[in-house]
Amino acid sequence: MSRTIFIGDVHGCLHELEDLLDACAYATGNRVVLAGDLVAKGPDSTGVLRLVQSLAARAVRGNHDHAVLRWHNAVLANQLPDRQTHHFRVARQLSAADWKLLQELPLYLRVPEHEAIVVHGGLVPGTPLELQEPDMLMNMRTLRPDGTGSRRPDEGELWATHWQGPELVVFGHHAMAGLQRHPHAIGLDTGCVYGGRLTAYVLPEERLYSVPARYVYSNADTERKSP
Repeated sequence: MSRTIFIGDVHGCLHELEDLLDACAYATGNRVVLAGDLVAKGPDSTGVLRLVQSLAARAVRGNHDHAVLRWHNAVLANQLPDRQTHHFRVARQLSAADWKLLQELPLYLRVPEHEAIVVHGGLVPGTPLELQEPDMLMNMRTLRPDGTGSRRPDEGELWATHWQGPELVVFGHHAMAGLQRHPHAIGLDTGCVYGGRLTAYVLPEERLYSVPARYVYSNADTERKSP
């Protein structure tokens, strides 16, 4: 069985991604799968995309990847914003290859070899994968009492506490919650871009690896206030 390195939200933190691959003893033949939010907020989004391409890594689309794509389309249409958001600044830097990589990111990935699913935000338990709402796949954090998904961190319980498997779900997106380890789900967003850590989970060895952020690149209050 091939070794697979699942990585949490990178957010343009290229040096930390390189540090984490070193910590994981990445070698040719290892598979790298990222749980979305490759870009935005951090210092080198395009550098991260170049590395992802060079590794032939796989990834799912995160909410910030999606936002950059929307701005890229606006840039192509010459629809410039009143103020330059970080998504807009990244969008202006994208090469054709970068844009193609982001555009082709799926909302979820199955990794049958490890009986795993990768998604950025979350999954509503009991709903078939192909019927999950795209917005929740990229933005979900909690599960409301009525069983519907929510973007908000305070509107219910962590969705992964209700995920019964049998497939393992590897996800990101919820830096406030930190590392999440549940019986059938593992959340890898440990807030690297906010000065936290970048974390990987490696199968089949079932081992976590983590490296510290080199700097605080973005204010964590942005995460707290995001919908």
